[in-house]
Amino acid sequence: MESKEERREENRTQEMDYRDAYETEHLRNADLAGRVAALEAKCDDLTFKLNRIKNNPLWKMSAPLRKCMHFVIRQRDRIKNCGNVRGLIAKMRYKTIEHQAMQNYGTRSFPVPEEAERQREEKFLRMPKISILVPLYNTPQSFLREMIESVTAQTYENWELCLADGSEGGYEYVEEIVREYQQAAGEKIRYQKLLKNEGISGNTNQCLKLATGEYIGLFDHDDLLHPSVLYEYVKVINEKDADYIYCDETTFKGRDINKMLTMHFKPDYAIDNLRANNYICHFSVFARTLLDGTELFRSKFDGSQDHDMILRLTDRARNVVHVPKLLYYWRSHPASVASNIEAKPYAIEAAKGAVADHLKRHGYQHFEITSTRAFETIFKIRYQIMGSPLISIVIANKDHASDLKRCITSILEKSTYENFEIIVVENSSTEKEIFDYYQELEENEKVRIVTYEGTFNYSAVNNLGASKAAGQYILLLNNDTQVITVNWIEELLMYAQREDVGAVGAKLYYADKTIQHAGVVLGLGAHRTAGHSHYKQHRENLGYMGRLCYAQNVSAVTGACLLVKKSVFDEAGGLDESFAVSLNDVDFCLKLREKGYLNVFTPFAELYHFESISRGLDDNGEKAQRYNKESEQFRNKWKNVLEAGDPYYNVNFSLDRSDFALKI
Repeated sequence: MESKEERREENRTQEMDYRDAYETEHLRNADLAGRVAALEAKCDDLTFKLNRIKNNPLWKMSAPLRKCMHFVIRQRDRIKNCGNVRGLIAKMRYKTIEHQAMQNYGTRSFPVPEEAERQREEKFLRMPKISILVPLYNTPQSFLREMIESVTAQTYENWELCLADGSEGGYEYVEEIVREYQQAAGEKIRYQKLLKNEGISGNTNQCLKLATGEYIGLFDHDDLLHPSVLYEYVKVINEKDADYIYCDETTFKGRDINKMLTMHFKPDYAIDNLRANNYICHFSVFARTLLDGTELFRSKFDGSQDHDMILRLTDRARNVVHVPKLLYYWRSHPASVASNIEAKPYAIEAAKGAVADHLKRHGYQHFEITSTRAFETIFKIRYQIMGSPLISIVIANKDHASDLKRCITSILEKSTYENFEIIVVENSSTEKEIFDYYQELEENEKVRIVTYEGTFNYSAVNNLGASKAAGQYILLLNNDTQVITVNWIEELLMYAQREDVGAVGAKLYYADKTIQHAGVVLGLGAHRTAGHSHYKQHRENLGYMGRLCYAQNVSAVTGACLLVKKSVFDEAGGLDESFAVSLNDVDFCLKLREKGYLNVFTPFAELYHFESISRGLDDNGEKAQRYNKESEQFRNKWKNVLEAGDPYYNVNFSLDRSDFALKI
């Protein structure tokens, strides 16, 4: 029986252990706080110096010269970032393709008279009236006429145009022009002159009071519609029971829609994209029932009232459908947002407010919304991390001690997140150097070595590592990676912790700082299985429509750096071991997608990936045969998914290139 003295000694020992643990944790927190404070102080000092330079009269006077100099530097960097002549030719080829494609999306895409007549005569099971709302305010005469005529030219004819006019004195011609068109169209054009201008939100809400349609469409007073847009929308209402619909769009200059500035080909509905960027924008048409119990536009979000509305109504919608056709023409002129967001700076804060309001409705708290380098209204959202769950980092390895050491050293020395373990899965190493390193690693309490017996099978090796994991999360990581951003784990975890998210992937670079991974696109590449978007683009590239600058939904992410809840990993059955080397990560992500989870790519977790150093490229001989076999297996397994196309990659893009070049 234990004596009192022994119990007292045991209690003293426990108290000392608790004290030591507390002091260790306190020191860690103090060290982290010190590092953060030092960085903040450095940032403040640099900001002070920068502001002092900007306020210097000589700096302000030299602005034109600097602008010219930066233009020259950008052109030089574009050539340098291509890496070689082949890269430069690829960029020139992209521009050529874009220019050729533009010719096919303007008036050439309008239906010929015979097709227009066929569309007018087609009878659908459902022929809903679509009320198109246009708030008018000091609208230029030519813009007003062109806008109205783009509606009256619609091949689907069950529409009404609802116009609320908040124009000031001196713009009486607005009513005169509308009355002129009313004489020809009759009750299909509904007009009200407002007693006062209520702003874009108030004026649009007045338009809604005029509407009698089953569906509502939102249209700006200076823009144009494709003649077939309503026809295409009614088709998806009938075929897919769509209750919220949008299409692709372009900006154009002057009065000629063929003089396009930027064509925006969008993904299907993607909530993370929409939170970070109002990519849906035009031309939104939705079932009027989605407004039951809620407002259309809210004046407190003027400037980004459409972003607020889209977030609210798509939340309510049963079926958001994207029509992947360029059907909306957004006119760029000095007063429009299409021309310059700085023309309406309040729109930036309104957009942040709209996103914040949406996030609060979804139960998120203590988040942070900041503008990105791509654009002021393209956002980075920092979510609060709940608790400090254990992350199990699983690294498959065979020999290559220097690669593994570089990887693990970068994790241990750079990561600000501390609650992790590293499980190295040894598979058939033969070199003495790696076993010496294993012995060194075993002295670190954060690292464990487990052994996989048998021939190399990436899926089986990682499944074994996952089965030994003690963490709530599994982080699959290649041994040929190296951490760049110190908060890489936090950036992945803030998404992986969500109940609706499956796999989360990072932005990976080759040693020359060109992109190796920024999300996976289904069907991309010669084998028509899957490929990486923005492949070999330079690190500083903003990506297609800024897509390298915000977290977004993708069909899959690479297993070279993939974070997932352990429970979700197990629910999906882990990696399919019949994919021994390739496509196992894409297959895994599609299994998650099939179960209703979202996969997310975030550009804010960055690592180097010295790809295929350890195993070599599958470019010839036995490896090529194996890849071809696994590609065929993948195409057969996911035949229907591949035929449907990647929902996050517009069908107008070529599958032969990774740079979002258009099909011709």
